[in-house]
Amino acid sequence: MTERPPEVLITAAAIAARVDELAGRISADCRGQGEILLVGVLRGAFIFLADLARRLTVPCRVDFIALSRYEHGATPGAVRLVMDLRTDVAGRHVLVVEDIVDSGDTLSYLCGMLQARGAASVRTCVLTRKPDRLTAAVGIDYVGFDIPDRWVVGYGLDYDGRWRTLPYIGTVDTPATIEG
Repeated sequence: MTERPPEVLITAAAIAARVDELAGRISADCRGQGEILLVGVLRGAFIFLADLARRLTVPCRVDFIALSRYEHGATPGAVRLVMDLRTDVAGRHVLVVEDIVDSGDTLSYLCGMLQARGAASVRTCVLTRKPDRLTAAVGIDYVGFDIPDRWVVGYGLDYDGRWRTLPYIGTVDTPATIEG
């Protein structure tokens, strides 16, 4: 992989504006439901979740879960639970906050797990979605940006632990994209 900075795909200003829009829609849709449990999927969603939570006008609580599907760099594996929630979801309205949806398998797994645990409702909010890669039948209630099938970094997204804290979303060449 090259050491050049990631090419800007979505600016920090565009992200901030879209997070404001999403928070407004979510607040309007969830008004009157009581406290919403925001479930952030670690590690990538932490920046998005923090910005979104601060802009919501409905009562909310935050918890985190960690799932893994990528084992070595970009090689997909089975979805596995790495860190579970500390909050019981039974009877709660849950909003899953995710950084990216590729195939949809991880999000589908997580939503099914939360429903099986008795959540009153499960909605989803994703920062980025690759529509060309989506294969799982998963409902996504709130989408920040549809993006091309490129490896993206920044604003929580990373490649092998790098570039996660960039204020924008950029694209990088991975060994797979360089080779072909």
